[in-house]
Amino acid sequence: MTRWNQGRSTVDALIAGGGLERVPASQEAAEAELVRARVHVGSARQLAATDPEGAYTLAYDAARRALAAVLQNQGLRATSRGGHTVIYEAVRAQLDPPLGTMLRPFNRMRARRNEVEYRSSEAPAVTSEEVAADLAKVEALIELAEKAIPNMPRY
Repeated sequence: MTRWNQGRSTVDALIAGGGLERVPASQEAAEAELVRARVHVGSARQLAATDPEGAYTLAYDAARRALAAVLQNQGLRATSRGGHTVIYEAVRAQLDPPLGTMLRPFNRMRARRNEVEYRSSEAPAVTSEEVAADLAKVEALIELAEKAIPNMPRY
């Protein structure tokens, strides 16, 4: 398999800055992470009407797991310094273009999830409609990861 060059300078900078680290690459572990992401989506659907905030947190976590799976397949993992933002930056650098429109909801969901988790007083309550709308985007991210993983080599 050939080397994946798109976004390499960004990923190299994230590694050099300590936001990403190299780990053993594992397609099996990445695929297991995608299974967990799908379970979270199912749980979020079940909770959306009765616990929209909980459902939103699960939906976001499913999206995070999907993008982290792409990195895990390559032998990369976000550090505590890099957090969830680095996961998005590393995957976006490698896949946008052409997949930016599919990836961008992740960053918005990350900010919204932070509002939910850390209780911004100005933030509106999460609704079941909001959960449903973003679950469709999360499923698209999982499908994107499922397609990318077999085609992206180890970093």
